[in-house]
Amino acid sequence: GGDELEPELLLQEARENVEAAQSYRRELGHRLQGLREAQRQIKESASQTRDVLRQHFNDLKGTLGKLLDERLVTLLQEVDTIEQETIKPLDDCQKLIEHGVTTAEDLVREGEVAILGGLGEQNEKLWSFTKKAAHIQLDSLPEVPLLVDVPCLSAQLDDSILNIVKDHIFKHGTVASRPPVQIEELIEKPGGIIVRWCKVDDDFTAQDYRLQFRKCTSNHFEDVYVGSETEFIVLHIDPNVDYQFRVCARGDGRQEWSPWSVPQTGHSTLVPHEWTTGFEGYSLSSRRNIALRNDSESSGVLYSSAPTYFCGQTLTFRVETVGQPDRRDSIGVCAEKQNGWDSLQRDQAVCVSTNGAVFVNGKEMTNQLPAVTSGSTVTFDIEAVTLGTASANEGGNFKLRPFRIFFIFTIYFHFLWTER
Repeated sequence: GGDELEPELLLQEARENVEAAQSYRRELGHRLQGLREAQRQIKESASQTRDVLRQHFNDLKGTLGKLLDERLVTLLQEVDTIEQETIKPLDDCQKLIEHGVTTAEDLVREGEVAILGGLGEQNEKLWSFTKKAAHIQLDSLPEVPLLVDVPCLSAQLDDSILNIVKDHIFKHGTVASRPPVQIEELIEKPGGIIVRWCKVDDDFTAQDYRLQFRKCTSNHFEDVYVGSETEFIVLHIDPNVDYQFRVCARGDGRQEWSPWSVPQTGHSTLVPHEWTTGFEGYSLSSRRNIALRNDSESSGVLYSSAPTYFCGQTLTFRVETVGQPDRRDSIGVCAEKQNGWDSLQRDQAVCVSTNGAVFVNGKEMTNQLPAVTSGSTVTFDIEAVTLGTASANEGGNFKLRPFRIFFIFTIYFHFLWTER
């Protein structure tokens, strides 16, 4: 029967090769797509940068032109003012002299007529002329200023401004091949995403970062964080919806923000933790993530509305206020929701009572934690530990032995001390 096996194996191998080639082609297709996106990013950002540069320098030209025109108008007005103010007294003097010339001409004519008439019957004329001549002071002449004492306008202009401006213009603006900050990773949390970013330009000293996000369906980004940290948890994220994040930085002592990082897309599959509604003993906040015990008589365990806590996650409770203590009061996590209990000090649960006692499966442990007070935070860490053997090789068949998963809880505790 060995002969029939050969073609079977051959066929099997051929099928496997076809599958491998198909998946290889698929992979190459993905890579081509990635390359196209990379090329598009370079081309689009280059063309955008060209537009920005042209626009900016055109604006500068316009502004510089306006400034130069304004300065020219100012200087021309100064020339006008000096000219008008200094020419006025000369004009007045001119009028005076012209008036004197007319008077003198009249006097000359009158005198000549009187003289021609001789001493006879014209005596009267000579007499009145002499009287008139004596009345006009023929020796009083007005002052005419010397040319050296009169303004001689000029413009002082040097080309040093060109050198100053030239130096500034030659250093103005830079082109960067990449933004100075990039988003490093996005980590999903229940109802949130932790965004981490880092500097990629060693010469850039950042004093502030600015993080923005938007739903992929929205047109505009909004600020969620401005500060000196390099990570931030963005909350109120709808589960299974894509969000885009981008970050920029402000250089040391600068006013303007750097260019934006390449936007990164992220989402969270984890629904936010919420308390179960409709439980009489507690009132809940509008987002159902804060529970406050009320005066109602009913007591019992307040559970989260869904089992939203998984392996590898941390879960933190923060205690804002503390009322009258009760030995059953505790904070904890359990494997399943069991109604009818008035405390998590029961089987399949791990909890910390308000006096700091630790209970596992309802038994009190020897390790004691500090008592829970206002401002305490309790953090649970969960990881899976597998016990049992995986496989045994028996005659070419692989048999899986059953194995069990246990949950190991680690409890962290820290306090925020408040001044009394």
